[in-house]
Amino acid sequence: MTHPETATAGDAADPAQRDDAARAKKAGPSNLVMRIAAALVLVPLALGAAYAGGAFWTALVTVVAVGLYLEWLMVIGEVRTVSVGTSGALAIAIAGICCAFGLIDFAVVVLALGLVAVAALAAGRRLWGAAGFVYAAGAELASVLVRFDQQQGWHALVLVFLVVWASDIGGYVAGRSIGGVRLAPRISPNKTWAGAIGGFAASLVAAMGWSLAGAGGVLAMLTVAAVLSVVSQLGDLAESAVKRHFGVKDSSHIIPGHGGLLDRLDGYVAAIVFAAVVGLLRGGLDGVGRGLLVW
Repeated sequence: MTHPETATAGDAADPAQRDDAARAKKAGPSNLVMRIAAALVLVPLALGAAYAGGAFWTALVTVVAVGLYLEWLMVIGEVRTVSVGTSGALAIAIAGICCAFGLIDFAVVVLALGLVAVAALAAGRRLWGAAGFVYAAGAELASVLVRFDQQQGWHALVLVFLVVWASDIGGYVAGRSIGGVRLAPRISPNKTWAGAIGGFAASLVAAMGWSLAGAGGVLAMLTVAAVLSVVSQLGDLAESAVKRHFGVKDSSHIIPGHGGLLDRLDGYVAAIVFAAVVGLLRGGLDGVGRGLLVW
């Protein structure tokens, strides 16, 4: 995600960073309006599908995962290799259908075969192509597994949403209003330590609110939120590093004011995968949400 949180463009260390900072400085009310308008559409869509669960949530997650994979191919310059895009997207789509019917084991097998196909068909950047497939497939499978828990899946998924959104908004506000020392200038010059701390604090507030609403114990919720906020911000930086490596500003322009799916969901992907792994290890396949929230 791109957060205009730094000072002047002249302080950037290289031309690419100066361009990023200049764009951030130019971002005015129109850009903010587009961001808000997009959020007003996407947030209810995500929450509605997540609440419905089942095929509705799986369908949304699958479409998004296919989009993530294709955007990754665009970033690394492999999107023109049709067989790579088609095989990976098809595997993600079939895995989504399996998940919709509760066939998680079959979905894992399909994704494993898809990974082999992508790695075999990728022309010049085999490892990067495979990494993109794992990234998108991991987001798909993790999102489904967290919601798959009939008892705590909804509560766990919303916690991830709240932490990621609060980290994003809190980081944006704190970074813009305070500024200060950059967090990782060579990777993402528009992020500051003030923004990172502000996002972290905002995520704790959001988790506290969700706990008070009856979603889980306060201490467990705050602890999980603290870890997820850090993971989310690291995921944000990792995606920025990939784009900078390939000289790409935005993964696409599919979301007005936000860029592409990779730009918007980098923090979410990192957080949901981490949450799913923790929940799976502690709660098993049917209790991922409980494994994350009940300590």
